[in-house]
Amino acid sequence: MWKALTQKLGFWLALYGGWGLFSVCFLDSSVLSFPAVTDLLLIHLCARQPERAFLHAVQATLGSVLGAYLLYAITSQGGRYVLRKLSPEKVRVARRWLERNDFVSILVASLLPPPAPLKIFLITAGVLRVNAARYGAALLVGRVLRYGAIAWLAARYGLQAEAYMKQNITWASLMIVTVVVVFTLIYRRLARGRSTAAPPNKL
Repeated sequence: MWKALTQKLGFWLALYGGWGLFSVCFLDSSVLSFPAVTDLLLIHLCARQPERAFLHAVQATLGSVLGAYLLYAITSQGGRYVLRKLSPEKVRVARRWLERNDFVSILVASLLPPPAPLKIFLITAGVLRVNAARYGAALLVGRVLRYGAIAWLAARYGLQAEAYMKQNITWASLMIVTVVVVFTLIYRRLARGRSTAAPPNKL
């Protein structure tokens, strides 16, 4: 019943165009879930108004990031109760990745298509109280890349972008994630090498 009500709310908000998209993305990243609705709504709006594709991508990105900050505020205060309702194994995996590198973990989770467990990473990040600036920056980069790509495809190919995404979104997202992870590993290795080579400070 709750799922049906959520879907009806999503379809109702979709009637309000760009601001409906903003609201759906805000709620999807915070207190509700609209699986795949955000992508489909973004495609629909950009295909219908290709000249406003950039604006719609910005609306989707801002809605998602602000909604995630609301979730961060909630879970940083009482998130342990929420964690008890989630899969212990998924929470354990998210916690392990976040403790290793919170920025990259959130960035990667925000790039992957549904049903990637982004919400679990966001909730766990709030419980761990990861750095709020890195939290927001990772989400911003991930959502700009994801929604920007979707908006561009929809503006260029129209509603056919939906079929294209279904066929290619998984491997494309994994390729982007692989590039991000490899770049991060190289950067950390170079940074570790510089810190090891640096002479000790003499007092």
